[in-house]
Amino acid sequence: MANFSEKYGYSPNMEAIESALALISANLDSIASEQVYKACFSMMDLTTLKTNDTPASVARLVEKVNEFSTVYPQWPLPASICVYPNFASIVCKTRACDVHTTVVSACFPSSQSFLEVKLKECEMAVEQGADEVDIVLSLNSFLAGDYETASNEIRQIRKCIDDAAAKQGRSVHLKVILETGLLRTPENIADASFLAMEAGADFIKTSTGKVEVNATPVAAYIMCECIARFYERTGRRIGFKPAGGMTTASDTLCYYSIVSMVLGKDWLNKDLLRFGVSRVANSILSTVEQKTVTFF
Repeated sequence: MANFSEKYGYSPNMEAIESALALISANLDSIASEQVYKACFSMMDLTTLKTNDTPASVARLVEKVNEFSTVYPQWPLPASICVYPNFASIVCKTRACDVHTTVVSACFPSSQSFLEVKLKECEMAVEQGADEVDIVLSLNSFLAGDYETASNEIRQIRKCIDDAAAKQGRSVHLKVILETGLLRTPENIADASFLAMEAGADFIKTSTGKVEVNATPVAAYIMCECIARFYERTGRRIGFKPAGGMTTASDTLCYYSIVSMVLGKDWLNKDLLRFGVSRVANSILSTVEQKTVTFF
């Protein structure tokens, strides 16, 4: 088992983390400006991951994004549209604006299958036009203490999507979902963060949104501290994506504030911060427009 705590000189200090989060919570109102809300909106991966998604329903969501700048010309577009991998081509064919196509892949949300199946699904998603691929850490290996197998899976997926994208003359981003609600301990969250970053993740992401406990401020704070320490040691900037459990505009402010406090202003952009949301978009719009908005 890798000793990431020793290697990176980091272990979560829960007393300090709880104190920092209390300070953030007490000061949320002070940063609740139109500018910050619009910044958060621009970092959204607008998501539909329903069992009853169809080509038509996905196309309707994309058309909504296409129309958005006409209806709300003073607002930025979301960063991407996130769908199941079999809908990547629908997003690419339908989109008429500058947003990325993100897919959840590698047997999302459980990651319980053969590695060969995961690789093929990721490869096909990129061939169908995916710009960003979100996968789930292999918890069956990680929780058994087999860090090498968990790491090797990420490395192989990284190579697979890079090779598929290179054939098209482009590059793709890889986000690794830790499923922090199932990791349970701060130490596991830290180890999983370092493992994913070392294995080639461009982003580390909290959750699938499909389990009982999804994004939490504590998990986010630990992950951001790991990103900061990884950057200090390697010079690589890794992105952060909270997902699942966010329902209101103020929820995004909390995670925005955590990133600002721990990682600084350089991370407050869509290249390094994303929000995985299916419900928050309308809440942010409603908050700023000061009326109920149900655009998405």
